[in-house]
Amino acid sequence: MQAVQSRMETALSRLLPSADAIPARLHQAMRYATLGGGKRVRPLLAFAAGEITGAPSERLEIVASAVEMIHAYSLVHDDLPCMDDDVLRRGRPTCHVEYDEPTALLVGDSLQPLAFELLTRTELGNPAQQLEMVRLLAHASGSLGMAGGQAIDLGAVGRPLDLPELELMHALKTGALIRAAVQLGSLCGNALPDAEQAALDRFAKRAGLLFQVVDDILDCTASTATLGKTAGKDAAADKPTYVALMGLERARDFADELNAQALDALHVFGDRAQRLKELTLFITHRKF
Repeated sequence: MQAVQSRMETALSRLLPSADAIPARLHQAMRYATLGGGKRVRPLLAFAAGEITGAPSERLEIVASAVEMIHAYSLVHDDLPCMDDDVLRRGRPTCHVEYDEPTALLVGDSLQPLAFELLTRTELGNPAQQLEMVRLLAHASGSLGMAGGQAIDLGAVGRPLDLPELELMHALKTGALIRAAVQLGSLCGNALPDAEQAALDRFAKRAGLLFQVVDDILDCTASTATLGKTAGKDAAADKPTYVALMGLERARDFADELNAQALDALHVFGDRAQRLKELTLFITHRKF
């Protein structure tokens, strides 16, 4: 994990515009929002999926950077006053607090197209593979993915959701980008047989939901200092969460069920999926 996290920090620093390039303030804010923090779960998943297909690390570095830029943009926009209105992210002031709201808006607007530029300016496979990567990331980012999930989340404040509705919301808001990270990582290598590709996608769906369930648990059990963001904010804002719907202990049991389902999907790969198995356990038992 430390090796990939360190590699990603170096790669992102190289791929982002330099801090002194005009317009300097915008580029400084882009670097502030993207560098210097975060678990890099999505890049870790991309690299681990790439191990299954024998993908070159140089390709994985690019697709992982693209996914992480989309993730960073989403956090900047989610923290804005018109969205979740938060002042703390990764233990530091959020982008709009450190800079200002218009700059934060432009940071997201700039990171998103840069992610797609990365997927087109480097050879990552044959043209069909590369086009599929662009399609997958676009779908995961838009109204049928992450942005759509956030829209459902905003519309659900103050009203109860049943379990299928909550699962759909998080499959889009959180799960879609995690699923894309796994898919893009695997596409950087050799093509998988249909049965193995289906198993990997099944894993990605369960892992994405697992991440959100654990996130909901941590939101009500961990401290702000531990999380690096405002703890308990979802509950205070009367937002739908797994803990609110199921209760803490049932949510923990559900996380264990999802962990088992994700690991079961990886059996077909044997030792090739060792890193994905380890990451699944990390997601399940993380404390931040």
